[in-house]
Amino acid sequence: MARPAPDQPTEVELQILHRLWDDGPSTVRQIHDSVGQARQTNYATTVKMLVVMFEKGLVKRDDTVRPQIYRAAMTRTRAQKKLLKSLIHKAYEGSAKSLVMHALSSQKASKEDLAEIRELIKQLEEK
Repeated sequence: MARPAPDQPTEVELQILHRLWDDGPSTVRQIHDSVGQARQTNYATTVKMLVVMFEKGLVKRDDTVRPQIYRAAMTRTRAQKKLLKSLIHKAYEGSAKSLVMHALSSQKASKEDLAEIRELIKQLEEK
């Protein structure tokens, strides 16, 4: 599998970002306790991951306090949109329609989900 673009998070980096989005700014220890141990990695690996993520611009770090506090550099919504645009471009040759068609045909959508999708389509048609 191709390596993600430098500003795109890897699977492990996404797990860390989810932790930061859910729980807010955190120390390395807090992040490691929830993410690192589940992956059976050591504390030093979590530190290294956060350094790499900082260099990639995925997290911000508050160096004025000890221990340092990390927070996500972008909102969950912004990151999801960025990842989705990349996926549409790479896997679906720029076709959002193909992505939606595959998504809806590959997994059963609930009635509630379909109703929300219809409402979104209606709103987009009205624009």
